[in-house]
Amino acid sequence: MENFKKNWQIQNNWQLLFPVLGILILGYSSYKLADVAVGNINLFLVIILSIVLFFLFLKLTLFLFKKLERKWAVEYRWEMIRVFIVFAITGSSSVFVGKPIIALIGITKDNFNTVFYWILYLLVGLIFYQILLVSYGWLFGQFKFFWEFEKKMFRRLGLEKFLN
Repeated sequence: MENFKKNWQIQNNWQLLFPVLGILILGYSSYKLADVAVGNINLFLVIILSIVLFFLFLKLTLFLFKKLERKWAVEYRWEMIRVFIVFAITGSSSVFVGKPIIALIGITKDNFNTVFYWILYLLVGLIFYQILLVSYGWLFGQFKFFWEFEKKMFRRLGLEKFLN
């Protein structure tokens, strides 16, 4: 355990929450993907595929940590997990927020052109993604990181005038 703490630069035991939460989210995502892929045909096959996907996603995540560690300015390694969790929660939340907003406006696939419906859905999702990203970043104690990330994104989209 001390080796794990040293590797992830964990000073306090409460910081272990983020690696544990990250592993649980990775496991749940692997199970849900395996369940969708296999269906309710064979539980044993779903479990085996879940384990395989879990280890593949874990390898991919650790690879991304190494690549992004140099690029992202975080003080400790364990904060990378926190950043990944915020991105995951934000992406899922923006989809859940966007759908009711589109419905509230009165736009559905039935009464609107399918292509325009999806473009509008993505635009509404993108707008709420920006708001939720900073909000969840604040909740997880990473406001500064995500505010700088937002400013960089706005500059790349040519929307610098909204920052001032």
